Amino acid sequence: MSSQANQPLPEGFQLENYRILRLLSSGGFSFVYLAHDEKETPVAIKEYLPTSLVVRGTGGQIELRSSAQSDTFELGRRSFLNEARLLARFDHPSLVKVYRFWEANQTAYMVMPYYEGITLREARRDMGKPPSEAWLRSLLGPLLGALDVLHRAQVYHRDIAPDNILLLGPNKP
Repeated sequence: MSSQANQPLPEGFQLENYRILRLLSSGGFSFVYLAHDEKETPVAIKEYLPTSLVVRGTGGQIELRSSAQSDTFELGRRSFLNEARLLARFDHPSLVKVYRFWEANQTAYMVMPYYEGITLREARRDMGKPPSEAWLRSLLGPLLGALDVLHRAQVYHRDIAPDNILLLGPNKP
């Protein structure tokens, strides 16, 4: 195994038509990068990388920590790709759009628009007092509209949480 265990892809790394600029976030199952496409358009790229199961090898490749975890890793990768495939079907301003997804480097990736904003969790943490009813209503309309689109397609989101809701533009406190 490499000494680069669970390191993000380096700045300048070329991934298909995209050049990695920097790491935006990391969690137990993925890294999210800011990247540019060949037209210098900023995008976010999410990489499936369950840190408990894999390490980063040479050239961006992913290596299993143990072959005994192969089935668990494959199940997660299939789930990641299914989520990407599902999100790519929808076009709603309050749902993240997936432009494309693919497998490479023994893992999987999805490309989305790059949004600048803060999470609802961050906004709430930074507020000195409870939010106003008007502010809450301004959030609920778009959120409920997105849920309606999903539910009409028989899709049920099981991870609606303040740290998964990004506030953009006028919805920032």
